[in-house]
Amino acid sequence: MRAVVFEEFGKAPTVQTVPDPNPSPDGVVVKVEATGLCRSDWHGWMGHDPDIRLPHVPGHELAGVVVAAGRQVGRWKTGQRVTVPFVAACGRCAECASGNHQVCEHQFQPGFTAWGSYAEYVAIDHADTNLVALPEAMDFATAASLGCRFVTSFRAVVDQGRVRPGEWVAVHGCGGVGLSAVMIASAMGANVIAVDLTEEKLELARRLGAVATVNATETPKVAKAIKQITDGGAHMSMDALGHPATCSNSINCLRRRGRHVQVGLMLGDHVNTPVPMAKVIAYELEIYGSHGMQAWRYPAMMEMIRTGKLRPELLVGRTYSLDEAPEALMAMGNFEGTGIGVVTRF
Repeated sequence: MRAVVFEEFGKAPTVQTVPDPNPSPDGVVVKVEATGLCRSDWHGWMGHDPDIRLPHVPGHELAGVVVAAGRQVGRWKTGQRVTVPFVAACGRCAECASGNHQVCEHQFQPGFTAWGSYAEYVAIDHADTNLVALPEAMDFATAASLGCRFVTSFRAVVDQGRVRPGEWVAVHGCGGVGLSAVMIASAMGANVIAVDLTEEKLELARRLGAVATVNATETPKVAKAIKQITDGGAHMSMDALGHPATCSNSINCLRRRGRHVQVGLMLGDHVNTPVPMAKVIAYELEIYGSHGMQAWRYPAMMEMIRTGKLRPELLVGRTYSLDEAPEALMAMGNFEGTGIGVVTRF
């Protein structure tokens, strides 16, 4: 099969011919019809993830068709249209038993702990626990865009952030995660403030439901601006980027007893980012992490998509060929473009 491969961290990936994958006894092989271009893949290529072993094929936001299944797989057969959470659970550990597959103790992550979906085919372990059936009406590009950023935002807003109608929600960073959060929080009935450095992304955020925006290049005191807009501060705020500045602004813009959700990855030089703990204590703030979403939670999201309350297709930006993917991956460190880029031509 053809796949994007990098053999050194930070060095240009290339499209190569590599062996086709085989399914594990409890796994499947999926023919990739679409795969998202995510900044997490850029972090992996830069060497920020200790689980990656070289040479490596990135890619973790995927949708496609099952073409082979292991002998222990009971729920899936060839020809079925599927997607998968980027955290694939073992289905057997204590966290899985409690329903928290997204923090599985023995998790499998295509594109990180194993070769991923910047390829014609990808192997997915523990298929009965992790695969999600796709509605026939959903195109593969939209399905791939769900795989990391949209589902992560859904869990962050709905489950971790516990957003309620009428609340103020601040979203810091309007990349794929942030724009997804804007759409989802708006659909939940919240008043959303979007924060970013570029007017182009803020305009898209407004079209997706944001009632107010803050351009951080023009507003040096972001937290103060949000408190003025909300008359006291956000009820829930999310750092969708993963940077000391956005994390600090997200916490500091909260009203008393507010909730901060950290979604943007803190890697490399930012792994030990300081937190204003004195304010956390004085305001009784709640600080949460959010890491993906369990396969069993997808139906709630899919129902909102079916009824039109959520329209993830609006977040799909430019589509790419596999041959264009290496250059697009390397450019992701520049935060260029709007929406979610997806590889659809292999």
